[in-house]
Amino acid sequence: MSTLESVSNPTRPVLEVLSGKRQAIPPVWMMRQAGRYLPEYRATREQAGSFLDLCYNPKLAAEVTFQPIRRFGFDAAILFSDILVVPHALGQTVSFTAGEGPRLQPLVTAGNVGRYAGAFDKEKLAAVFEAVRLIRAGLPPEVTFLGFCGAPWTVATYMVAGEGTPDQAPARLLAYRDPATFQRLIDSLVEASITYLVEQFRAGVDAVQLFDTWGGILPPAEFDRWVIEPANRIVYGVRAQVPGARIIAFPRGAGTQLERFIDRVPVDAVGLDWTIDLAFARERIQTRVAVQGNLDPLLLIAGGDALDRGVDAVLEAFRDGPFIFNLGHGITPDAPIENVERMLARVRGR
Repeated sequence: MSTLESVSNPTRPVLEVLSGKRQAIPPVWMMRQAGRYLPEYRATREQAGSFLDLCYNPKLAAEVTFQPIRRFGFDAAILFSDILVVPHALGQTVSFTAGEGPRLQPLVTAGNVGRYAGAFDKEKLAAVFEAVRLIRAGLPPEVTFLGFCGAPWTVATYMVAGEGTPDQAPARLLAYRDPATFQRLIDSLVEASITYLVEQFRAGVDAVQLFDTWGGILPPAEFDRWVIEPANRIVYGVRAQVPGARIIAFPRGAGTQLERFIDRVPVDAVGLDWTIDLAFARERIQTRVAVQGNLDPLLLIAGGDALDRGVDAVLEAFRDGPFIFNLGHGITPDAPIENVERMLARVRGR
């Protein structure tokens, strides 16, 4: 936990929730809140030249991190970066093609997996840590600053396939056919993630989120091995160097496996995607750990009464315990700004 949080700003609402304290009006932020739905983001992205250039330009990365805070007054800012900067720092070439998504080379195979052991070069991410320092210096004192990284399983799916795939079959097949090789890759990513998150804390973040976007695609035994165990190691590894570090986990699609996850991974909060049953999450998850979520991002496109009903259902479900209002995944580029404003007004009771 940062010195700034513990000494200067003890009442940041998001941090209060991560300490287990219910807030009368839940704090709110959105995954991907700095993104293409904002005209100011699109202008800055054009100025940067490319997505990765934006991630690695500290001043511009700080600027787009600030933009949704200025516009909406969210209770948390999240570092603008990408989960694939970790493979880049491990030695893979990472690029983004407009309309096609990320491309990574060379693909991870049994023959080259050893190159990633101990290969994490944090100096390649110096621009990210500089962005953290700039954001820390410029944030309003009541706003919690979140860092993040991708969880090992999700990052590994890109490293093995070299791109995003609909079913993550390349990584799943490698894990089934050659679990020893896949374990070596996961081990490298666990160590890299610990180093990366610790450096974010040292640069000034208040808390971090571990994104496992593709965790829910795995059956139970594989979920235990490739999602739960790495997350457990990361949490303990980070806290060994940053005692009391606040950590949110987001194993998207985990469903009822969330119970097993929080049994074994001592996070401060767990993110809920929009598919989870609200009663289950309230009775079996929120009674044990703070929850975050879980409005369907498509409701921000639908707007109107459907959006109001969705917001009200989430607020009603989690009103009696520690809760951070968020989406069940990232906001989409086509979400109208007026619907974000409508959502916020309803959450805040105005």
